[in-house]
Amino acid sequence: MIGQELGLVVAAGVFTAIVCGFGTLPFFFVDEISDRVTVALWGLAGGIMLFASVFGFIVEGLGEGTIAQVSTGLVVGIALVIVADHLINDYEFQPREMPDADFRKLVLIVGVLTVHSFPEGVALGVAFADLGVEGDLILGGLAIPALAVFITIAISIQNIPEGLAVAIPLHTYGVPNWKIFGWAVFSSIPQPIGAGIAYVFVTIAREFLPFGFGFAAGAMIYLVLHDIFPEALDHGSELPGRGRRELVVGIGFGIAIMVPILLLTE
Repeated sequence: MIGQELGLVVAAGVFTAIVCGFGTLPFFFVDEISDRVTVALWGLAGGIMLFASVFGFIVEGLGEGTIAQVSTGLVVGIALVIVADHLINDYEFQPREMPDADFRKLVLIVGVLTVHSFPEGVALGVAFADLGVEGDLILGGLAIPALAVFITIAISIQNIPEGLAVAIPLHTYGVPNWKIFGWAVFSSIPQPIGAGIAYVFVTIAREFLPFGFGFAAGAMIYLVLHDIFPEALDHGSELPGRGRRELVVGIGFGIAIMVPILLLTE
């Protein structure tokens, strides 16, 4: 049975990775995405992730354990992403000739998003902790917990602007659209890997579940505040108000999307 359950968790991770590629699809039809739309999309992703972190992971974590356990997980989750940032940003890549893109820039763009996708995968795996134990949705004879549905939807939606983040510079460098799609999906490959590892861990050592919920929330919150929102404002630097209005609108839409999903999965 554990094989079937793990397979479903990994499949959810593969699904979120493929959805990341959807962010590149606009370039199959248009040559450019406006900064205004890009900022709003990043705001949408950030709003979704913050909402899912607080009302999904933190609330569930406090229901399973103590404030101290969840807080410890939060700190460790933040620390992991900080370390990952330094590993990517401090590493000196050796440039080499490529027919359609600068190698160093490509590695930095895809590398950062790839490293960041692992904590998102861990978050997904933790959300499936009660798979087969309790849940309103039955799939393949397995009871799927509402939190798993909630987080899968949240990560999938926020993966779309991440795919767009991969697509924008690579499109500028003249990389073919089908390769851009492949790089976007590749950047999220750690999600099914992280989901599988986290799921196995929290099901074997359930006493660490509150810590796991805090860890997932900390990683996602840090990604939003340190990467997603600054990335959005960077894209909107030439807009009136430096893109803050578009960012707020995007955040509002993200929250508006997740509130009914949360109510339906309760």
